[in-house]
Amino acid sequence: MTSSTSTYHKLLGLFFILCFSGSALAEDCFRGTLDKQYCDRDHDLVADLPLDSAEWVNPDTIIFSYTPVEDPAIYAKVWDGFIKHMSEVTGKKVVFFPVQSYAAQYEAMRSGRLHIAGVNTGGNPVAVSCAGLVPFAMMASKDGSYGYEMEIIVPAGSDIKSPADIKGRTLAFTSPTSNSGNKAPSALLKSEFGLVKEVDFKTTFSGKHDNSVLGIANNDYEVAAVANSVMNRMLDRDVVKADQIVSIYKSATFPTTGYGHAHNLHPEVAARIKQAFFTFEWEGSDLQKEFKKEGSFIAINHKSDWDVIRKIDTANGVSYDCK
Repeated sequence: MTSSTSTYHKLLGLFFILCFSGSALAEDCFRGTLDKQYCDRDHDLVADLPLDSAEWVNPDTIIFSYTPVEDPAIYAKVWDGFIKHMSEVTGKKVVFFPVQSYAAQYEAMRSGRLHIAGVNTGGNPVAVSCAGLVPFAMMASKDGSYGYEMEIIVPAGSDIKSPADIKGRTLAFTSPTSNSGNKAPSALLKSEFGLVKEVDFKTTFSGKHDNSVLGIANNDYEVAAVANSVMNRMLDRDVVKADQIVSIYKSATFPTTGYGHAHNLHPEVAARIKQAFFTFEWEGSDLQKEFKKEGSFIAINHKSDWDVIRKIDTANGVSYDCK
């Protein structure tokens, strides 16, 4: 065999190896509901770290945002001590980014302008699928319990006494991606009371949970679906009074805001970020003052902990459209 023939066969062999490897890699790139730019090789339903380390992001400044369930300005101070703690643990500058909408938060992470986010319960599957969010933590009480309930509320003195009375009325949701502010009440009203939105009752969107709570307290809305975690914090701050609001329905407990990082964050940076969450001292902090029921961050598993939320989405015919 001549050297040129030998070289030819070696190159041919290398070609088949590369083709086979590329094919296997493509087959291994399971996506499920994830956008085409992400891979889920381990089938845990979240985007994997890119195989090419050149695609890993190691920012000089880490950008963090909290879900815009209320006025973001309120939370800049609440998170200040935590931000300083994270800066110390990571050795990097950390900045709080006050996003104004759920869509803006997802887009910021998708485009690389946001590295860590606390995403609302219903929005977690959307952020995971469309923005590459990798959820890893959630607030919990000191005993490890966690979560919140969806409540349907009406103004004090309303003639709406139960969910059945919503028929023919207008119910205020918060936003399309919100679990307690849209998806859960839509599914539960249909399954438990036979009420279909836009058929048996009209809907409107307030934009945020605090807007809905204020709207009920001030008689701007007939009925609204909200996360009671937000409502209770507003009651604690005397933004509204308990005697202004009546609850006519309370759901089972749902997981609360999930905290995650961008899928392409350098693994060493991601590890330090997780360390910052799990070593934060709650006692005496502004977070403790605001989130009175909570006392720690606990680890979460998106595949199992958000299974009920994905089932609610399925019941509502929701797909995670990333366009």
